[in-house]
Amino acid sequence: MQSDLAYPAYRRLLSGSAFEEIETRALERLRSCNLCPRNCGVDRLKGELGFCRGPRLAKVSSYGPHFGEERPLVGRNGSGTIFFTGCNLRCCFCQNYDISHFDRGREVTAPELAEMMLALEAGGCHNINLVTPTHFVPQIISSLKIAASMGLSIPVVYNCGGYEAIETLRLLEGIVDIYMPDFKFMSQASSKRYLNASDYPQVAKAALKEMHRQVGDLVIKDGIALRGLLVRHLVMPSHLDDSREIFRLIATEISPSTFVNVMDQYRPCHEADRFPEIARRISVEEFERALDYARKEGLERIYC
Repeated sequence: MQSDLAYPAYRRLLSGSAFEEIETRALERLRSCNLCPRNCGVDRLKGELGFCRGPRLAKVSSYGPHFGEERPLVGRNGSGTIFFTGCNLRCCFCQNYDISHFDRGREVTAPELAEMMLALEAGGCHNINLVTPTHFVPQIISSLKIAASMGLSIPVVYNCGGYEAIETLRLLEGIVDIYMPDFKFMSQASSKRYLNASDYPQVAKAALKEMHRQVGDLVIKDGIALRGLLVRHLVMPSHLDDSREIFRLIATEISPSTFVNVMDQYRPCHEADRFPEIARRISVEEFERALDYARKEGLERIYC
């Protein structure tokens, strides 16, 4: 197994025409966009915009080494983050709302995005961390093909909100090394109220199962993540029942060895003050209860 982890998955696609075939299939899905569960059906190849407002080209807010991620991603030299603009969710409490809601960034070509990836590797980053990538999957595949042909050889992290289409995830099989989704809510009412996506729970559940099928539990070597699933759960004030149900689902339906980051850094951002029940930080007691739930539900790899 270690020999299989000696190089990123996408490098195996360089021989033959596999990369080109995947790229063609992915780009075709922009013609009547169904990359995410919104299924907007707009023709992005002609410049039409859907829910995410993603244009034909990828749109990037910033990129560089990031030291605020999980330790197995950061290592000594940082995680090579690329922040994409727009999002297929509308989280009222989003901390990056200027990027995800207001689209602050610039359009980049596939070669330009590939150059960013290569620069991050040259700077010593341990991985390419694609932040909110869902609506730019075809463009990312095109860029990865270029970067890989020029020598890119560090793992790719798919850092998403969990609201993913299975068909899109299957395009990424053999390309993404580490999936890092959020799992936000198990309640449809809460998902509709705070995310503008009432179907979020069932969509996220199916997406995590597909991700785990592709890459398995997180593999860490010499302190650095190489491949696997890493799930983030942000503990929300007044919503510990969601936390407990999410931990139970992960432990029983995905894997008790799933690497789960139980996060305590919620703060009421953007429009959170419209909802009194989440217009505050979580208490120490709430976070301790969430951790206790994670342990009692059978999770074996709890990170916080």
